[in-house]
Order: sequence, then C-alpha cells, then structure tokens
Amino acid sequence: MARPRKPLLSRTRIVEAAGALVDAQGLDAVSTRRLAAALGVSGPSLYNHFRTKDEILEAVADAVSARVDLSMFEPEAGRDWRGALHAWAHSYRDALSDHPNIVPVLARGPGRRPAGLRLADAVFGAMTEAGWPPGHATRIGALMRYFILGSAVASFAGGFVDDETAYDPADYPHLGQAHLLAERRREVDEGAFETGLTALLDGLSLQYEALAHGGASAR
Repeated sequence: MARPRKPLLSRTRIVEAAGALVDAQGLDAVSTRRLAAALGVSGPSLYNHFRTKDEILEAVADAVSARVDLSMFEPEAGRDWRGALHAWAHSYRDALSDHPNIVPVLARGPGRRPAGLRLADAVFGAMTEAGWPPGHATRIGALMRYFILGSAVASFAGGFVDDETAYDPADYPHLGQAHLLAERRREVDEGAFETGLTALLDGLSLQYEALAHGGASAR
C-alpha cells in the first residue's frame, strides 16, 4: 500500500504553526528548527516560503490583523465615525486578546503587511470621509492603536494575586479588596477598556464639534 502523503508545506501551514508557538510560549519560542519539527519537515524547506524568522513573525502578526472586522467602516453599515470607531476598537481588541504574545510585533506598525495596511487605510478613510482633516485623522488612527494595543499587552486585574494576606492594610491602606481582582479579571479588564474607549470618543467628539464651528485648527 502507498504511504499516506504528508500535507504539502505552505505559507499558511507555517504561519499557523508559528502562531501556535507564539500563543503557547511567546516570540522567543519561534525558531526554524522548532517550526520544522512541528511541521514534520526539514529546516531548509521553510526558506522556500520565508527568508527569515522575522518574516514569519510578520506574517503571523498580519494573520491576526486580518481577523479584525472592518465592515463597520463601509457606507452601507450606516454608522457615524464615532459608532464605527467604537465597534472597530472592540473587534481589534478581541482579536489581540486571543493572541497577546504577538502584540510587540504589531506595535512596530503595519510596514508592508497587507491586512495591517488595509486596517490603517479603512480607519483613515472613514475619518476623512466623516469630515476630519487629514492630520487629525492620522492622529486618531495612532491614538486608537496605542490604546488598543496597550490594553492587549497584559491584564491589569491579572496582575494582582488572590491571596488576601499579600496586601497588608498597614502598607497598602487602599488595596483591601485587591485580592479579589484576579477572579474578576475579565469583568475588570473589559470594563476598563470600555471606560477608556468612551472617554477617548467623548474627547474626540468635542474636538469634532469645535472643528465644525471653526474653533480648532484644521491641520
């Protein structure tokens, strides 16, 4: 009987394997040797698809960016700029929350990554079409990216231990309930994200109104 054929090596398979390694063990876990072993191939065969490890990580980052919903920026979605940014920010954070270890690569900017560039293009285009001057639209895209990426790097609530004795009132008089944060991690972190997002959008709305009435720079 003929032996079953191994799945052909492809960019998609390499990216999936690398993404799994990053998710499980972090960026430093990715090497051509480990990827080749996970894929059941020889190390040099990877170079038929990617020239370097950095190229592989860039592809993993772009695969995560591709999961971000951009449909809210389409005209048929019928959303104003604020509603679109709100929905997009949550979609972006959801994608990153599933893959926090790749955030440092995404933080470098989109570079030449297709999905990352489509994301930047959609946000900038929606803002300028809504009447934001190009300079403001650029800064809004940067501001939102800083906020969203920062929120995905680590959990605030997860940074506290669930040991009541760890926070002596004599030393930390205002942290008497801090040991409860870890078990409420999702509630606290998602609430913090929504609080910050609302504050950002409220501030931008004030700037938008000022621009409409000629009370702010149009740069």
